[in-house]
Formats: sequence, structure tokens, C-alpha cells
Amino acid sequence: MARPLIGITAYFEAARWGDWVREAVLSPPAYARAVERAGGAPVLLPPLSPATAADHVRGLRGLVLAGGAEVGADAYGERQDARLPAPQAHRDRYELALARAAVQAGLPILAVARGMHVLNVAQGGTLIPWLPDTLGHDRHGEPGVPHTIQVSVSSKLGKAVGERVEVIAPHVQSVRRLGSGLLAVAWAEDQIVEAVELQGHRFAVGVQWHPERHPERHPERHPEPGTGAGLFGALVEAAR
Repeated sequence: MARPLIGITAYFEAARWGDWVREAVLSPPAYARAVERAGGAPVLLPPLSPATAADHVRGLRGLVLAGGAEVGADAYGERQDARLPAPQAHRDRYELALARAAVQAGLPILAVARGMHVLNVAQGGTLIPWLPDTLGHDRHGEPGVPHTIQVSVSSKLGKAVGERVEVIAPHVQSVRRLGSGLLAVAWAEDQIVEAVELQGHRFAVGVQWHPERHPERHPERHPEPGTGAGLFGALVEAAR
């Protein structure tokens, strides 16, 4: 059986090779490797004109909305927090159009970290621009520190990862208002949303963590890495 073509969002950054420094289309290789291990054929999607998004979707069998810089606050009607880096407006515009086209086409979607925020905003939702101000602490922003989340067992995510998983998910933004059709399906102990799913869609899951880099662990069930590959496997299975 032919491998389904899975698009992975990428970004423009300056890159060096030899004596040359040029703008390049970049993506951490962990995404492509995770898709390939799961049985898909990965292809990078440069953030070009939003007008091309629907054409890209028509050529794909699945989509990974990858992580990266925080979504610019103007995309959801807020003021940009000065503590955040300048937004990548070209990437925001393209990925929001891509997410809307993918939802409309019923394309299977796995939205990772920033990607979950893109999916939420594309569906009309909003974000908390600077999470420490809302919570009074910065524990969600601590790099490399695992925490346990509760997952709805009736969700597609719950069927893939179980009821409680340990993840590494540093972030300074979070979902505030859920977008149209989205359900929260995983939560941190302080009830910050850690994952969402789109109702009525065959597979449209957004997670706050990075399953391509840090497979989830199941502290109550077994100590070995669990379902990072499982989420990509579920995406590829839906894409078939």
C-alpha cells in the first residue's frame, strides 16, 4: 500500500551552508521522522501565500500543524505582549488559511504546540497571550520539566494515549476560548487545556506537547516511552 502524503508546516529562516547564508524552508527533522516511522510520506509546506492553502490541502492525505513561534495576538483580536518575540505574521496567515482549508476538506490533522493554537484560532477561538500573568506562576514555561495531565478516555486522544500521561510541554500561551466545534480533551492539574479535538471530524487533534520529540509516559501503567509514535500512527491511519 502506498504511503499517504502528510504535509508538515515549516518556516522561513536564514540558514548557513558553506560560505552561503540564505533564507531557507526549515523544519525540525523529528516531525518527518515521526511521520515516516508511522507509515506516512512527509512533505514540507513552506509558508507561502494563504491563497495556495486550499491547493496544498487537495494534494495531501494528512496534515501536521507543527510547533514554533507564538501566534501573533492580532490573529485573535488581542494586543501583542511585549515579552513575546515579534510574531511571524506570514506564517500565521498561511497556517490559519491552511487549517481552515484542512478542516473544511475533512483532512486528518495533528496540531502540535503552536499548531494547537493555530487550529483553535482558525476555528474562531482565542488564546491567553501570557500565561504566567493569568496563573501567577511560570511552571508551564519550565523547559524539560515533565508534568502529568488528565485525558478524556472517550476522546480519540484518550484511546491513543490513555487516561493519564506524563508530558514535557513548556509554553507561555494557552487556549482561552475554544474555537467552534473544538472540545478540550486533556488538562493540567490547574485546568489549563493541554489538548483539543474537533467534533464530527474523523481525526483533528491538537496537543500542547511535542510527541515527535518527547513520547508521553504512563507513570501508573509502565515506565517505558508510550504513545508519541501512537499519535502519528493514528494520524497516518486516518489518512489511509
